[in-house]
Amino acid sequence: MSLESHINSLAGTADGATPWRPRLFAAGDPGQRSELTGILARGEATAVRDTLTEQVAELLTTRRPAWRPGDEELATAVEGHFDGQPPLEYGTWVWYPWSRQLAHVLPEPEYRELRQSRNQYKITAAEQADLAGRTIAVAGLSVGAASAFTLAQEGVGSRFRLADFDRLSLSNLNRLRASITDIGLPKVVLAARQMYEIDPYLDIEVWPEGLTEDNVDAFLTGDGRADLFIEECDDLYIKVFARERARAHGIAVLMETNERGMLDVERFDLEPHRPVLHGLLDGVAAADLKGLPVREKVPHVLRILGPENLSARMAPSLMEIGHTLSSWPQLASGVALGAAVLTDTARRVLLGQFTGSGRFLVDLAELVRDWTQARPAPAEPSSARPAGAAAEQPHSPPLVLPGPGEALGEEGIRRLVAYGTRAPSGGNVQPWRFVARGPVLYCRTDDTQPPTLLDFQGTATQLAIGAAVENIDLAARAAGWACHVRPMPDPADPGLVCELTFSRAPHAPRPELADWIDRRATNRRTGPARPLDESHRQALMSCAADSGARLHLITDRPELEEAGHILGAGDRLRMLSPRLHREMMSELRWTPEEVRTTRDGIDIATLEADSADLAGLSLARHWPHLAFVRQMGGGRAFEQGARNSVAGSSAIGCLTTTGTGAHAHFDGGRALQRLWLTATSLGLGFQPVTVLLYLFARIERGDGTGLDATETAILQTLRKRLSALVPQHPGETELLLFRLAYAPPPTAHALRREVDSVLSFDAPTRRG
Repeated sequence: MSLESHINSLAGTADGATPWRPRLFAAGDPGQRSELTGILARGEATAVRDTLTEQVAELLTTRRPAWRPGDEELATAVEGHFDGQPPLEYGTWVWYPWSRQLAHVLPEPEYRELRQSRNQYKITAAEQADLAGRTIAVAGLSVGAASAFTLAQEGVGSRFRLADFDRLSLSNLNRLRASITDIGLPKVVLAARQMYEIDPYLDIEVWPEGLTEDNVDAFLTGDGRADLFIEECDDLYIKVFARERARAHGIAVLMETNERGMLDVERFDLEPHRPVLHGLLDGVAAADLKGLPVREKVPHVLRILGPENLSARMAPSLMEIGHTLSSWPQLASGVALGAAVLTDTARRVLLGQFTGSGRFLVDLAELVRDWTQARPAPAEPSSARPAGAAAEQPHSPPLVLPGPGEALGEEGIRRLVAYGTRAPSGGNVQPWRFVARGPVLYCRTDDTQPPTLLDFQGTATQLAIGAAVENIDLAARAAGWACHVRPMPDPADPGLVCELTFSRAPHAPRPELADWIDRRATNRRTGPARPLDESHRQALMSCAADSGARLHLITDRPELEEAGHILGAGDRLRMLSPRLHREMMSELRWTPEEVRTTRDGIDIATLEADSADLAGLSLARHWPHLAFVRQMGGGRAFEQGARNSVAGSSAIGCLTTTGTGAHAHFDGGRALQRLWLTATSLGLGFQPVTVLLYLFARIERGDGTGLDATETAILQTLRKRLSALVPQHPGETELLLFRLAYAPPPTAHALRREVDSVLSFDAPTRRG
């Protein structure tokens, strides 16, 4: 017979019906000895381990710790222990059908006494007897298998219920105690076999279908209520549902997460009304989780784990699942640590030595401190505050035009400046200050703002102030006042951007764009992938041209797809650059209270992100999580948001103007504001996506200062790709990249600082 024939004839038959329970034969029972003889005769036991005499000798010496017998004295003591009974008829013969091995062991009481003798006095004999009478239910046999084995090994429980539907795979061998010959075995079978191989007197039930809503009550209470439930399930619905049932039955729950030694203890036996998972799901019941797709489960999982509790490698690993990882990582050391932490806690819970609930971290990476409790932190604001929570969204007061009169007065100036502050600025930093001196309004840069990589040579500041001045000009003309703008009036004062003077012009045409200032907003929502209406395209092109700027629109769908990839790569670069990440996170405002307090920055409610994306952002908030992502070349998930946004857009626009200095950006800001107001009037959602332009300027005109070689190389590649879509023109500056979509109105608007915080009044200088 060939090798192939031999293999085929044996394949799939080695395990037969997958036995997992050993057969025990009382050595002193003639009938059972006869059955055992038949097994041996049929060749079903291929190896015999009879070490009973050595076991008795060890038992006797452990009973008399100070006794140091010689060989002859010890042999006499062993013979006396048998009391005339032949050793072959003493104790128990154990046949393991899966390995075809036969072992001879002490009777159960002596076996347990000897096997657990080294537990004393960490566990007293009385405590060990108490623990032996306990029933422990374990669901989920990856981390749970190590825990179940350690519990059995330590003698914490003698009756076990094991549930898991999965089978052992090769990738499990990085952390599970098994061999390659076990691949394909049900995990419950593997766990039960291993436990029986250290203690054949255990009482184990297996549930190879795993834990389900139909069997969970039987699993927890069938044939007597379990004393403890070890929950290590992957399924989020079952994880919560099983806890609800454990609470109903008054059973304590332990869970070890295989991450920084994180252990959760829920004493439903002592606290019958305790919220499951420490209330971290904030009222979410198991029924709310049933049938959720994986993506929608992510925020709930993060709320349970707490991003602040994740290690510097676990958090980035979660971001990479589905991109560079197929599942979250687990290590044998973590499983071993988890089994130890869980077993120690389970023992003390069962013995009444520990009565608390909570979350505990035993983090080897931080040189473990003895049982340092980490209180479960509230969920990150990002996941607790979904986009569109209009009832909580702070609002800016409505704009009011100045009233009629011979002079504007302080109140009129305030009203015009209020219009000015509604202009856009990068990161909503609002980099302007206004000083009114008599009839003149001076517009200045806010010198208290720290420099950023995205404000190359102050050009983003000039762009924002230009947009603010355009708003003031439009509002003044709508109120019957002419506004004369004199840019850069004092070369000796670079912080002074322009001065504005006002004069009565009651008969001048009223600019229609003024009516849209209060409604203009960054709109990050997407719409249908609908072509841009030709009339709208013409209106936008004419607006840019009339403002002295040039507009390039990308509307071809393949080109839009490429633009999405470019913008996504830019987002990834921004997230994985230490300084850019720090600057971006400093702009974000996570709670309504923070929004109201600062009245600047990016309110996360304006991101229009779903709970899964916000959960991911909360992870990305912490740079140590991302440092490892950058190191391993990950972060592809950060590209998806831009791709999705562009896929739901009608066009990508690039606004340019002649020149490169501060003056060009100031005038460009005025053109930008007119273009944005025009788009708003046409019902188009408008979102700046302009990070790359300012980084391109930094590497092309600033030698890449502030960026490392890797970042510079990425930007050079992206510049070539973008230039293929938006050709560069000599002598021009790219002011803004933006996305246009026929999208619903934004669900939230960014706040602006109070006028009096950016406007001051100086007495006019007296002459003579």
